[in-house]
Amino acid sequence: MPQGFAELLMYVAPPRVQQAQEQWLNRVLEILDVQRLDAQALDLKALWLSPHLVLTQTCGYPLMTELQGKVQVVGRPVYQLPHSADGNHCSLLVAREEDPRQSLVEFRGSHGLLNSRDSNSGMNLFRHALAPLQQNGVFFADVMLTGGHRNSLAAIKAGDGDLAAIDSVTFDYLTRDGSEEVAGVKVIARTADGPCLPYISRLGTDVDAIRAAMNQALNELPDIAHVLAISEVLPASEADYQVLLDYQQQAVSLGLPSL
Repeated sequence: MPQGFAELLMYVAPPRVQQAQEQWLNRVLEILDVQRLDAQALDLKALWLSPHLVLTQTCGYPLMTELQGKVQVVGRPVYQLPHSADGNHCSLLVAREEDPRQSLVEFRGSHGLLNSRDSNSGMNLFRHALAPLQQNGVFFADVMLTGGHRNSLAAIKAGDGDLAAIDSVTFDYLTRDGSEEVAGVKVIARTADGPCLPYISRLGTDVDAIRAAMNQALNELPDIAHVLAISEVLPASEADYQVLLDYQQQAVSLGLPSL
C-alpha cells in the first residue's frame, strides 16, 4: 500500500469542522488505498513541499509566490456559505461593533491587524482593498501580525487593533455555529473575490484521481459535506490563481506595495 502525508489544516474552527475534515480525509485515503503518514513533525511549508505529500490545502498567495511549479493543484472547493460562490471567496474587513467608523477611508491612520504577510485573505486582498485609499504609500499608522484569523478577531475585540481582514469561510463557519469569536465585531466592507484555497499534491501524482476520490467521499458522506458546506471540489490550476498576483500588482500601481 502506498504511503504519504495527508492533512487538512487550514480551517480548524469550529471544532466540528475540523472533525468533519478528518472524517472526509480518512475516507478519501481509503478510496485511494493510501496509508497516512504522521506529519506532526512538519511545519506547513515542509508539508507543502514534501516529496511524500498526497493531499493538503494551501493558501492561494503562497501557491503563486513560493510554490509555483513545485506542487500540483488538485482542485478548489465550492463552499455553500454566505460570502462564497462558484469556488470563490473573499475577505471581510472587520472592526469592533462599537467603533463609530463606518467606511474604510475612516480607518486610514489607524492600527491594522494582519494574520501573516504571506496570506491572501489576511494581507493580499486586504492590501488590494485599501490601495485606492492610501496616502503617500501608507494606509495604517502601524500594523501588528497576529498569527491567525481567529487571533485577529480576538485582537479586534480586545481593542488591540482597529481593522482586520478575515477569511470569509472562517468568518461564515464561526457565524453559522454561533461562536463567541465573532460576537462584538462588525463588517465594514468585503474585498474582491478570489479563488478558494487550493488543495495540492506533490509533483507527479494523479490529481484527477485524488479529486475524484474527494468528490466521491463528499457524495458518500452527506452529513460531513453539510458540516463542511462543500458541495464539490472543482478542477483547478495555477492559472486560476493568477488573479491574486494581479491584485498585488494593482495595489503596487496604486501606490501601496505593502501594508
